[in-house]
Amino acid sequence: MGKKTLVLDIDETLVHSVYENKMKKYKKPDYLIFLDESNSKIFVNKRPGVEIFLKTLSEFYELVIFTASLRTYADPLMDQMDPDGLCTSRLFRDHCSVVHGNYTKDLSRMNRSMKDI
Repeated sequence: MGKKTLVLDIDETLVHSVYENKMKKYKKPDYLIFLDESNSKIFVNKRPGVEIFLKTLSEFYELVIFTASLRTYADPLMDQMDPDGLCTSRLFRDHCSVVHGNYTKDLSRMNRSMKDI
């Protein structure tokens, strides 16, 4: 595409999420995600201005989401938050490496020149 790639995380970067039982402390969520396997609800509040942020940056960068979260949470969230597909690729926990028991995002797995990320 000729654009540099900007890699963004979801949690605590674009949104703040909490499980249902902790939501009482927070305002009404912007998004509600249902996790089928655990029958849990996740309440998500987006950062102020996130839509303008994504729209503006998508004009200059290829936007890629890379999260250590599970696909079952991150995909439905991004479908709601980015309905126009401004973020052109999504990588999830299964794309991470496990280093000393922690999920680590290895940018070399993105099949792009590191000088362009």
